Amino acid sequence: MSYVLKEKIMQEDKDELFKGLRAYNNKFVDTAEWGDICVYLQDDEGVMRGGLIGQRKGEWLSIDYLWVCESERGNGVGSELIKRAEGLAREKGCGHALVDTISFQALPFYQKQSYQLVNTLEDFPLVGMARHYLTKEL
Repeated sequence: MSYVLKEKIMQEDKDELFKGLRAYNNKFVDTAEWGDICVYLQDDEGVMRGGLIGQRKGEWLSIDYLWVCESERGNGVGSELIKRAEGLAREKGCGHALVDTISFQALPFYQKQSYQLVNTLEDFPLVGMARHYLTKEL
């Protein structure tokens, strides 16, 4: 056997690792009902102006990515993306939501959406910054 070190993740390596990880995890947790939640705002030409990508994991919505283009910020787009994702998550049986954000990103925004700060990891990803973890009851 040998250890292989790489600086670039290859899709086939990722797929093989996830296959093994999921096989182990499925012994403990039924993931059959888990899935993606995606909400996008597109303009009349079909160009994305904002979006949210998340995962349903058990009874939790995990918000992985949220982005709103500069011209749409402050117009309620981010709030509406979250509202729609949370609504779909509730329909699918989720009772909680989780999101993390870096200090220069959107902590006050998520707090305005009723997310509660539950943990902060200081000096991540760089000294002087922080990664904040927030949750919400749906």
